[in-house]
Formats: sequence, structure tokens, C-alpha cells
Amino acid sequence: MAPMTDAEAPFLAGADPDDDQAPLAGVSDFRGRPVRRATSGGWRSALFVVVVEIAGSFAFFGVSANLITYLTGPLGHSNAAAASAVNAWSGTASLMPLLGAFVADSWLGRYRSIILACTLYVLGYGMITLAATLSVQYQSPVGDVDSSLGPSSVQVAFFYASLYLVAIAQGADKPCGLAFAADQFDPDHPKERASRSSLFNWWFFSMAVGVAVAVAVVSYVQENVGWGFGFGMLCAIMLCSFAVFLVGTPTYRLYEPTPGAESPFARLARSLAALARTSNFAKRHHRHDEEDEDAAAKSEEARGVLRLVPIWAACLAYGVVYAQVMTLFNKQGRTLDRRIFGGLELPPAALQTLGPASILVFVPIYDRLLVPALRCATGSPSGLTLLQRVGTGMAVSLATVLTAALVEARRLETAREHGLVDDPDATVPMSWAWLVPQYGMIGVADVFAMVGMQEFFYDQMPGELRSLGLALYLSVTGIGGFISSALISFIDRVTSSGGGDSWFADNLNRAHLDYFYWLLAGISAAELVLYLWFARSYTYNNRKRIM
Repeated sequence: MAPMTDAEAPFLAGADPDDDQAPLAGVSDFRGRPVRRATSGGWRSALFVVVVEIAGSFAFFGVSANLITYLTGPLGHSNAAAASAVNAWSGTASLMPLLGAFVADSWLGRYRSIILACTLYVLGYGMITLAATLSVQYQSPVGDVDSSLGPSSVQVAFFYASLYLVAIAQGADKPCGLAFAADQFDPDHPKERASRSSLFNWWFFSMAVGVAVAVAVVSYVQENVGWGFGFGMLCAIMLCSFAVFLVGTPTYRLYEPTPGAESPFARLARSLAALARTSNFAKRHHRHDEEDEDAAAKSEEARGVLRLVPIWAACLAYGVVYAQVMTLFNKQGRTLDRRIFGGLELPPAALQTLGPASILVFVPIYDRLLVPALRCATGSPSGLTLLQRVGTGMAVSLATVLTAALVEARRLETAREHGLVDDPDATVPMSWAWLVPQYGMIGVADVFAMVGMQEFFYDQMPGELRSLGLALYLSVTGIGGFISSALISFIDRVTSSGGGDSWFADNLNRAHLDYFYWLLAGISAAELVLYLWFARSYTYNNRKRIM
């Protein structure tokens, strides 16, 4: 029997939506057998997928939120090297879904891609746990790393191999998780269509909760119980969630492939080739009326994709700012007074929960208060057009990095006033609450920019290429991470040449993160102007102008 895949296809064509016992057309179970509505799909199946996806986000952010601390601690990296490494890794994890979407759409299907991702997750987190456990023996009893007995190059390479295995798992997981959960609902069935809409709402809410809990709890365990235990906990959670996902296998609905369907990437390549041929033909003959309909349709499809490229490029500065949350914001927090409730000290990474928390608070405010008010002011049903929403998020991210620069300048001034410039381990007498605005603002920026980009690139892509649109949205943070990594490495080399202090010196009281933030503010402002120029001339697929 030929194996079934779950690529997109017409769902329940010709079936009676009220007949729960009739076999569903175009759908099968994991063994290729017909399935019925009463015994498959719906929330009973989607919740199994939600569990494994929440666990995946929990584990990923449990590592990434405090990774810079591990790199500068047990692994002995400098601040600049650690920040560059974290940005490169997170950038890779955000770009891998481009490859994962291609593999899933062309060969594996979503169900098998999630199984592959879970297998790689468990293996990757298990290897990270082993690497962290082995590194303990190279620390002195007081917890300081003895540079003469630091981890060997083989152990460092093993740790990085483990990290990038998790990044590969992200590539197999992220393009498929939400889509496979949504596959469990029939968009042509009234009740299931309503449930599918509810799934999207609760999905992002659940992810935000999972990230907030991971950042707060896991970072505390890592720094107060042990790195090996903290990473091992993530491995155990992924293993249990993988088992839960497999338990739901008999209930899953897998889509049969559309006959003759081609992958989005192959379709895009054909469309671009058709556009090139059409352009050459027009130059030679100065006429378009002889184009056949298929070539004309593919040419228009390619033009639609190419129109998105300038908007995508103008959004990359947002990805660069976003990359600082898990790196330099974290290092800022480590130097401040983080005591709460008298004596309990927060781990620096725990401050990152302020971002997801601001998202959870601001989403209902935006949905219930701002959208109705903006609807009255602009006449747009959604309050803001998609590009206006993204532009607003970029403006808030610019304000975020300006705030971070002012706070860092204040921190450096406080360190000088108290004679702490040459004491890198001293706690600057300045409350962690000074960082609340920049963390909260980046969360608000996400509500505007990240959600807006997701909807924009999905909505404006031609119907058959929308998976590529979501990959473009994810690549903004991925490319932004790589740009941030390159910037930090270059600036570190330039500013440390000649024996001077680097902007990213290990002693942050002699560093100048504020200068770097001002530089990011300038880049963000320039790209915001460029974005507004592109947005003014952009015509939506429905021919409505943004401004």
C-alpha cells in the first residue's frame, strides 16, 4: 500500500458535513485507512499536537534565554564571542524552516516531519545535557572556571553540535506544527471551522505562556541547581511530549496528496522563469497579447512575490533589535540589583519573562480597545492595514533600543559614581526595574510587527505559495540574528584594536553597550524611513493602497 502523506489538498469534497459516520473524502489515518469525523480529528487530535509544540517552545527558550550565561560561564567565552554565537545559532534556527517546509511539502509530509523533529529534539537536548554535565568537572569548588582546565575544543565542538541539532529540529517542526494541528479541523464544517479559528487564538497565547514559564523556571534551575539538571529537565519534557504525540496517532487526519501537485519552491522557480521569458518576449516584440494564459498567470505570480522582497528587506532591522533580547539585555540585567521580596535574587534570564507578559497583557487591550478606536478613526475593519501595523511595531522597536541606550548610559554613570568601573563582578546599585520598559516595549512591538508580518506575508503570497510566505516571516528574525552576529564581531575587533576597551568588553562597566544601542537606533530609523517609502508605493493584492 502506498504511504499516505498529509500535504495540502481539498478537504471533505462532496461529503455530508452532518454525517459523522461517513468516511471522509481525501483524508486517511496513518495506515492509509479511511477515517470518520466521529473518531478522528477535532480537538481530540489537535490537543496532542499542541502539547508537543508547547513543549518544543518551552525547551527551545529554556536553552536560548540563558545560553549567553552558559557560554560566558562554564565555556569561558568572551561577551562578544558569546553574543555572536547566540545570534548565529538563533538565526540558523529561524532559517531552517525554509528547508523544513521544502522537505515536508515534497517528501515527508507534516506528520512524519514532526516525528523527525521530536526525535532530533530528544537527541539534541540529551547531548546538551551530557555536555553540560561533563563541563562541571572543569569548574573549581567556588564555581569559577579555571581557564587552565577549561573544556577542551572537542567538548566545545560537541556542545555546539548539540545546539545545531536542535536548530535542525526547529526546521522540521516549525513549518508543520501549527499547520498539522489546523489540519485536524474541516474548514467546510461549521462547528469545526469555528474550532479551527479558536485554535489559532489559543495557540499563540499558549506559546507565550510556555515561553514565559520556561524563561523564569528553567533559568532559575540552571543557575541555582545545576546546568546539567536544567538541560536534562528539558530533554525529559520533550521525551514525554513526544510520547503524548504518538499516543494521538490513531486519531490524526492525514491529507492525501493533490495529484500532480508540486512544491512551493518548484512552483516559484517556474513562475520566475515564466516572468523572465515574458520580459524578454516583450522587449523583442513590444506586445503582450500573444502570451498564453498560463505564462501570464505565472508571470503575475512571480511579480507578486518580487513585490514583497523590498518590504521584507526593510523589516530586517527589526530582527537585529529582536536578537539583543537574549544576549545583551541579559548581560545588562546580570550587573543590576535583582533582589525581590527582600532577599530572593532573580536570574538575569528571568527578566525576559517581561516580554511574553507584556504580550499577554497587550493583546486583549489591542483587540478590545485599540482596534475599535482605530476602526472609527481610519475606517479600516482591522483598525490598521497590515503594513501600518508592521510599521507601528518597527517604530516601537526603535523606541525600545533608544530606551535601552539611555538605561545603559545611566548604568555606566552609576558604576562610575560608586567606583565600580574596575570591579566586573560588583552589583551596580541600580534596580532591575530600570529594564522593565525595554522588555515591555519589545513585547508590544511583537504584537504589532511580528503578528503583522506573519499575516502580511501569508495574505499577500499567491495561494499556492503561502507556506513560503510564512517562511519569509520567520527568516526576518533569522537573518536579523546573523546581521547582529556580524555587527558585534566586526565592532568588537575594531574597538578592541590598539589595546582599547571593546564596546563588548567582558567588564561591562568598561564596555559601551550604549554606543551599540545608539548605532542600532540609527539603523532602525534609516530602515523605518525606507520601509515607509516602500509601503507608500505598495499595492495590496486587492488593489487597496496603504496610505
